[in-house]
Amino acid sequence: MIAELAVDLTCRQACEAITAALRAGLDVEGCPARSNIAVPGGELLLMPAALGGYAGVKIAGVAPANPGRGLPRITGSYLLLDGATLVPVALLDGAALTALRTPAVTAVAVDRLAGAEAAHLVLFGAGPQAYGHLDALREVRPLERVTVVARRAEPAERLARYARAAGLAAVVGEADAVAEADLVVCCTTASEPLFAGALVPDHAVVAAVGSHSPTGREVDTALVARAACYVEARAVARREAGDLLLAGEATAPERWTNLGELVAGEVVPGDRPRFFKSVGMAWQDLAVAAELHRRYGALC
Repeated sequence: MIAELAVDLTCRQACEAITAALRAGLDVEGCPARSNIAVPGGELLLMPAALGGYAGVKIAGVAPANPGRGLPRITGSYLLLDGATLVPVALLDGAALTALRTPAVTAVAVDRLAGAEAAHLVLFGAGPQAYGHLDALREVRPLERVTVVARRAEPAERLARYARAAGLAAVVGEADAVAEADLVVCCTTASEPLFAGALVPDHAVVAAVGSHSPTGREVDTALVARAACYVEARAVARREAGDLLLAGEATAPERWTNLGELVAGEVVPGDRPRFFKSVGMAWQDLAVAAELHRRYGALC
């Protein structure tokens, strides 16, 4: 019997599951590639993985027209399997799983890259990932200020009100707010750079999570050229990280540190920005789904 599991881990628990998978020796460079299939409504993503005693696959849809219909842009389901028998053991909401694991991955990276006193977050975007990242980063850094930058005023102000309700000084601002940022997070559908990378302070950490397209980017070449660059895995970044690929000779894969290496090692902040580029990988969904099943599967 397949249990239907609610995605109700805390962000901290999701971070711990992701970190544990990396510390257990997961080979992030050898993980299966995502399959991208064009369909009339948008794009279908198939993301299989095996980890520990589990296997699983996420089937996600990206439907650009959905927000205009009052529906979420990202849809889907996650099927969790027993690793030895491949018998299905749980079904999860794929969009909710994505909304949890993506900010958790960013938080794992930021916790190792950002200064201990990082307090000002500039947040590009006002959708579900923006809310998730705000909550996740509050878990790992003592945020005091949030500047929301978004295309539409009403969603931006709604997110700012959410941040103020959490006790933060939050305003809607413009892209040049990055000049005063400790943390910059980009979670948008943009395909062109959102801000001038030259404005970012040397001490800041920038994370871009909005795109897995080799032809789209949220940050410019100037930032990539200045920054120490971190990725989930060099192999997947070579295929999908447009933020890095479109920077051309300004960066090179041998300069990129993958997330497993980041978790295992010690980062010296240095005198330049740190840039974390995330495209999303199937093992992250599996790590979080497996932790949910370990905690709650027996109760279903």
